[in-house]
Parts: sequence; C-alpha cells; structure tokens
Amino acid sequence: MAGYWRSQVSMFHFPGSTGKSSMDKMKYDPDVKIMMAGSTLRKVKSRSWKKQRHFRLLEDGLTIWYKSRWAGRGHSTFSVTELEAVREGHQSEVLLSIAEEFPANLCFTLVFHGRQGNVDLVAESPEEAQAWIQGVRKLIHKAQTMDEKERLDQWVWDWFQKADKNKDGKMNFKEVRKLLKMMNVDMNEEHALHLFTMADKSDTGSLEIEEFVHFYKILTQRDEVWKVFQDYSGDGEKLMLEELENFLRIEQQEGEQSAQHAKELIDRYEPSETAKKQSAMSLDGFQMYLCSQEGSIFKPEHRHLYQDMSQPLSHYFISSSHNTYLLEDQLRGHSSLEAYIQALKRGCRCVEVDSWDGNDGEPIVYHGHTLTSKILFRDIISTLKEYAFKTSDFPVILSLENHCGVEQQTVMAQHLRQILGDTLLTTLLDGQIPQQLPSPQELKGKILLKAKKIGGLEDCNDETLTDEVSDDEEMANGEAESPTAEDPPKSKSKLSRELSDLVVYCKSLHFHGFEHARLHAKCYEMSSFSESKAKRLTKEAGTDFIRYNTRQLSRIYPSGLRTDSSNYNPQDMWNVGCQIVALNFQTAGLEMDLNDGLFRQNNCCGYVLKPDFLRDGDTQFSPDKPEGRQGYRPLRLSIQVISGQQLPKVNQKEGSIVDPLVRVEIYGVPQDQAKEETSHINNNGFNPVWNETLNFIIHTPELALVRFVVEDYDKASRNDFIGQFTLPFMCIQAGYRHIHLLSKDGTAIPPSSLFVNVSISEFT
Repeated sequence: MAGYWRSQVSMFHFPGSTGKSSMDKMKYDPDVKIMMAGSTLRKVKSRSWKKQRHFRLLEDGLTIWYKSRWAGRGHSTFSVTELEAVREGHQSEVLLSIAEEFPANLCFTLVFHGRQGNVDLVAESPEEAQAWIQGVRKLIHKAQTMDEKERLDQWVWDWFQKADKNKDGKMNFKEVRKLLKMMNVDMNEEHALHLFTMADKSDTGSLEIEEFVHFYKILTQRDEVWKVFQDYSGDGEKLMLEELENFLRIEQQEGEQSAQHAKELIDRYEPSETAKKQSAMSLDGFQMYLCSQEGSIFKPEHRHLYQDMSQPLSHYFISSSHNTYLLEDQLRGHSSLEAYIQALKRGCRCVEVDSWDGNDGEPIVYHGHTLTSKILFRDIISTLKEYAFKTSDFPVILSLENHCGVEQQTVMAQHLRQILGDTLLTTLLDGQIPQQLPSPQELKGKILLKAKKIGGLEDCNDETLTDEVSDDEEMANGEAESPTAEDPPKSKSKLSRELSDLVVYCKSLHFHGFEHARLHAKCYEMSSFSESKAKRLTKEAGTDFIRYNTRQLSRIYPSGLRTDSSNYNPQDMWNVGCQIVALNFQTAGLEMDLNDGLFRQNNCCGYVLKPDFLRDGDTQFSPDKPEGRQGYRPLRLSIQVISGQQLPKVNQKEGSIVDPLVRVEIYGVPQDQAKEETSHINNNGFNPVWNETLNFIIHTPELALVRFVVEDYDKASRNDFIGQFTLPFMCIQAGYRHIHLLSKDGTAIPPSSLFVNVSISEFT
C-alpha cells in the first residue's frame, strides 16, 4: 500500500508551500482584483427596499462576502459555484421597476442555480458594474470548466481555509478535530491523532498545506476502489492496456469497444506521463476515470440528442409546467417572469398562462380569484421570446387559459404577433390539413398557441362561423374544475377571431370519450384532464387512452385542491402515453425528480420519444398487464451499494454527523413499483461503506425510472433528505459506477457521490 499512498498524494498539485488553489491565477485579472478590493453596491429587493452593502471576493477566489455597514459583525456569504449567470442591465422585474432612478449601465442581477432567489445589485459607477459583471462571469466560467483533479484540489483547499481559524497557514490537532466534524466524519481521538502524526512529517505539531493534503488522502483512502484495481492489476501498481481492456469488457460490459476505449481513458485520465508512455493506468488515473462522467451511472451517449426527432408530436413525452407564472403556492404566491425563465432553462417545452382582463386595457396573468400577485401578459410574451430557445431548439407550446373578454383577447393576439413575430406559428406548415401532427424537428424554433378556436382548420376561411364557443369548449382547459372559480359557467362565451386564428395544431376541446375521439377527432384537437380524471381513465381504459395518445395530445394538470402547489406522480400518466404531464416546477420533491430524471436524456431538449408500444395506434399494451405485450422481456436489476463519498451535512450544528442509508426506488408500470434500502451507517457521512446488494425485477424497462435517495436515518422521527439522483432505466450503464448526487432543488452537490456496482441480466 505504500506505493498507493505515494501516488494518491501526488494527485494534488499545490505549488510550493503557499497553498494556492486552482482559482489562484484568476487573482491577477483586473476585474477580479477590483472584486477582491471590495465595492459598495446597492442590494435591491423592491422599489422601496434599496440598501447599501459592502461586497468583496475572498482570498479563495470563490466566496463572495457581504455585510451592512450597520450590522456590526454580521455578514453573509455565497459561493461562485452557486451562481449560474450574471444578467446585465434591467433584466429583472425589480430592476425594471427602478429603471427611472438607476440607469441600466449601473445594474446587474446575480442568477443562482435551482430555486434560490436572484440578487439584484446597483453599482456606483458603470466601470464598477462592468468589473463585477465581467469578474463574476470569468469566475463562473473557471468554476464550471475545472477538471476532476482541479475540483478536488479546490475542495481540499476550501476545507483547509475553513479550518485554519487563526489564518496562520497551519492547522493544529484541535483545528483538525473540528474540521473532521465539519466534514461529516466522527472519528475517535486516538485514531485521529494517529493519522495526524503520520501526516506531520515536520514534527511541528501542526500541518501545513502539503501535510494537510497528505492527511486528507489518508483520511479518504478508497479501499473499495483499490480492491477493484487489484483484481485486474498484475503487479498491484498499474493496469496495463490489456488489463484495463479486461476490466472494461468483464466489469463494465463494454464488449467489442473496450480495446479502443481503454486507450482513450489512459490518454484522458492518467496524470502520470510515465504511465501514459507505457500505455498503463495508475490507481490515480483509475479513480479519476471512475469519478468522471464516463464512469458515471448515466450512459454518456444518452446525454446527447440521440433520438429520432422526426415523428409526430404525439409520439413524445413533453416537459410541461403548470401555473408557470408562480414561484410559490397557488393562493398567496408571487407571480413572476423569473418563474418562466427558470422553467424554460430546465428544458420545459409547455408553459401555462392564465389571462384575465386588466384595468387599463392590458391583459394580466395571475391565479384567478386568489391573492397571487399579477404580471402583464405582454411581459410574459417578451420573456418567452428571449428565453424560449436558449436551452432547446424544439417547439414551445403556450397553453393559454383564457378568462378575458373579446377586447383584451384581441390585445393578446396583437402582443403575440408583434412580440413573437416569425417565431409564432400562425399557419399550417405545408398548407395541407394534417392527418397527423408535425414533428419536433419540423417545428424547431416555433412557439405554438394552445387555446380554444372558432371552428377547425378545415373552415379557416368560413366567415359565417360564429365567434361564440360552446360550454364544451369553455371547459376544454379545465377551468370549470377549479374549486376557486366563483363565476358560474356560461353557456356561451365570445372568442376573439384574431386570437382564434393563431391556434393551429393545438386546439383545446372538451373530451367526449375515446370512442367519439376515434370516430370524429382531428389530430390537432387536444384535451386537458385533471389528475383525478386522468387516473380514472387510466384505470378504466388504459389501452384506449394509449391509442388515443398515439394520435392526439393530452394535457394533464394538478388538482385545483393542491393549493400548496404540490404535485402528483407523473409516472401513471406517462405509462399511458400522455405527452403534456404538467407539474408545478416551483415545487421540489419526488415528482420533479422524476420529471428531471426522464428529461435528463436526449440533450435535456424537453422531448423524449415514447417507447414503440406507446406509439402504435393498434397497440395491445396495458400498464396493468405488461406481460401481454409483444416483445415482453423482463430484466433483473442488481445494485450493489458499495460506498458513499463526502455526503453533505443535513444539520449544520458543529457536532452533528449524519447516519446515512441508501434507498433505491423504481417507478414504472404498477408491477415495477418497488423500493429497497440499505442499513444505516452510524456517524459517517464522509466515507460510509455499505456493501449491500438490492435486487429488482423490471417488467417494462422502457418506462422505468430509477431513483437513488440518500437519507439521514432517525429512529425517532422522519429521515432527513441528503441527496438523490434519478434516471431512466434504459440510460443506466452496468458495472462499477459513481452516482453524482443532486440537492432537493436538483442542483449538483460535488463531490458527494455513491459508488455502486450495477448488473443487468435477463430474468428467466
């Protein structure tokens, strides 16, 4: 093992004894220098809340610190790694509201990952604003482009900085003991002192940065990785090319491509030039490969756009949002343009707008008959124009729940035409009445309006048609099912012809039953179903629902009783081929984990091709009887949960250490729903080892999602959530894999991971 430790410590490259991190070079950048010197910026929360705060970038090059001049010793910090982008100028509702007071060249917005609120700032001069805008952008780029080794360097350096309380560049044993608690590891004093002494080469009773790195490496020894390495290494020191090929073929199940891949992995991950020249991989390189994206559980090829995008829209699951305008609950929540931006950035391709008559002739958007705040319809359309295609080129469906009178409906139509221009689809693609819906490929870069329509595509030029729509169509978007609606349903409601004419492939229509649809429905007619109605139809006529969904679009929306903006489980709806399964994107939890998991594949483009048995108009498939379908081939999934790495703390109290357990959950057809979990490990969130195997039988692999959840065990109350990762079963790579955990918000929490060995085989 001596060679093992020598090689492990060599992975870290802190130049000299100065303890520099990989962000260090950035400190010489003129913009970053200004940030480190500090600036007084106005933090703005509303038109009336504008307060001066002193901001500066700390020595680590990653932490932004700020405080009020009057707050005594109190201050706040956040990391550059939490930031997604910087928006320049008046690019938030708050900054727009004070545009007359502060010009755009002083203003900028820090945008955070996940659901964390943005920070709006105003600088004292345009030059200072630019320094912060450009400086933060450079730091974000640097943080995002660090390789695995740099990330680990940075992570260790950050811990050293946190633990070195007196900032003397050294750590005594007392500081190290505190650090271990901070790092989520509980170790008896004798063992901790033994490791400390091993690392204290200078015999000074304190550790400098290189010694601390050595201590860290002893602490994080990955015996489980070393054992796998030993199984294939002839001399115990390195894997020769042929040995690595054997590992890839036997353990990682790579078959024929293993030879070529072995060479590529050595070139990509081996840090030692000597080993590279020998076409060999050291333990360092092996561990770096296993921790990389290629060593992750998610098939790299499925991360890219790998599916056929030329089939009718009805053949795809479409990432869809409900009440998109809300950032919180449905009774008192804040309506915001930011909610649309966040949903679109997450790959959402169907957004919802509830429009109502505004007092000054301008339509407004909010959750009707509630205390939610209001935003202008035209501002939402402007936001849509800017952000619709930043994450994905494929079409966006604008689902309009229209409560406006004819006059303001016409205003909406004008805004849609003028703001969206050519982006808005207003005519048939080829001038022909369609027999099937166009494809995502054909509709690239287009926004489609989903709303009620006077007549059909066949009678577009029929001027004799009345502009009244029947009660059936009034209920088409599900308004009548809302428990908050105070108005009695009208027997007829007027529709603006200008707005009606903008509806092409997504005409909202009340559902009259599967038989009626089979005989009379057009492919461009679509219905909305409440979750309860959709569940009932799924149980009573699952196969009919699937056939209906091969030709027409279905939109499912959460029950109006979910005033807390909670979500239903979307899996039941996907099982019968429903495409637009709308969720409250603002609400974190299992349901959004499943949505993110399904749409993580195919370049996160918001469209996922349904399995062939959900695209066949004559299908016999029933989710309740998966064994009845042609090509039925159940699989056995075996997951050995080996270990965890650097799990985050749940309780930030200094003495609190997690007791982690891992649960694997399967979501799919009813027969596939299953959960299995490991035992919990006491007081170790740093490097827990389970070595427990969980087994599952998957009857419909094409529909199954697998969710890995890590929790902090508590025998007296509910377990606390630590992290999760969800992916489609069909995207799983077999073999020894790392699962890079995500927070409740769905954002990365490096370097937290699970190490597993996955085996997939035929079930006979």
